Amino acid sequence: MKVFISVDIEGITGVTAWSETELGNNDYIQFAEQMTKETIAACEGAIAMGAKEILIKDAHDSARNIDITKIPKCAKLSRGWTSTPDSMVAGLDETFDAAIFIGYHSGAGYDGSPLAHTMNTDNNYMKVNGELASEFVINSYLAANYGVPVVFLSGDKMLCETAKKFNKNIETVAVKEGVGGATISMNPELSCELIREGVKNALKHISACKIDIPEKFEVEVNYKEHNRAKRASYFPGVTQTGPHTVTYTAGNVNEFSITRMFIL
Repeated sequence: MKVFISVDIEGITGVTAWSETELGNNDYIQFAEQMTKETIAACEGAIAMGAKEILIKDAHDSARNIDITKIPKCAKLSRGWTSTPDSMVAGLDETFDAAIFIGYHSGAGYDGSPLAHTMNTDNNYMKVNGELASEFVINSYLAANYGVPVVFLSGDKMLCETAKKFNKNIETVAVKEGVGGATISMNPELSCELIREGVKNALKHISACKIDIPEKFEVEVNYKEHNRAKRASYFPGVTQTGPHTVTYTAGNVNEFSITRMFIL
């Protein structure tokens, strides 16, 4: 079995403030360590179910957060950014059996996390076919384009709840809950235990997590700054529909992800 793991930090146990997510800050260190621990727990669950190859994508900010000295021998770690539309799932292709998302968070437009955002903090929301789209949704479509089901997700409670509506058979572990500007988190060791067991369960029903790809993607992005909408409107196929808002229609996942790469 070959497994892909994409890892973000805002949905890691305990993470509450932006300073805790930024390389170089003193209060970042313990959460980068927890990010590594939750990643390793996912690896251990996958290995227990027969995974022989694992590719881990460090998918937060600098993409240099996970401690490479801790990863299993059957795993490889992708650090830094490839500058490709696949972004947080760069390296994923049709040779993988399943994908796992660790440390993911509620998207822009939701109140499930103090750090809710989609791809960056410059937008108020992104919608795909009329529904708010999180990074989980975006990356699930990218995975589906390769025929790879996303079978497991960990992160905040609201994201896990909305993920179940998007992919009813996905296994989730909510390691914390956002309440206003606060988070309520479980014990970090318990998070790792639940992630390990959750991955084991998820890999028992891989095919049940396949999702349908829409015939087209009607995308709307609302920016915090009006000048961002103005700039985005010059990208081919993008239309400005309001001072802060642009829309575009993509006929497939590749078109969707390439345009998103340049305007978001």
